[in-house]
Amino acid sequence: MSTTDKIAGLREILALDPKNSFARYGIAVELANRGEVEAAMAEFNQLLKSDPDYTAGYFMSAQTLSRAGRTQEAIERLKLGISCAARTGNRHALSEMQGMLDELAR
Repeated sequence: MSTTDKIAGLREILALDPKNSFARYGIAVELANRGEVEAAMAEFNQLLKSDPDYTAGYFMSAQTLSRAGRTQEAIERLKLGISCAARTGNRHALSEMQGMLDELAR
């Protein structure tokens, strides 16, 4: 299945269920994989606005920002994600984000 097909399918899910965080996250990741950083970040931002406990959204958006050379924004996103992971008890995500933060802060 092509990326375009995946995004179209996920958009259909969102049309039926606008609060479907998994579908919005999938769209954001697919856009990021295609190098469409601004479009991906718009989806990540909408995801985290409507579902602030969607921990993976922080980590993947930070990775997207980092790959785009937007290190300071990635650091800020990681800090938010670490807070989310601590709040929701997601130790694995907290550890991964802390590791990335340590790398970027060097």
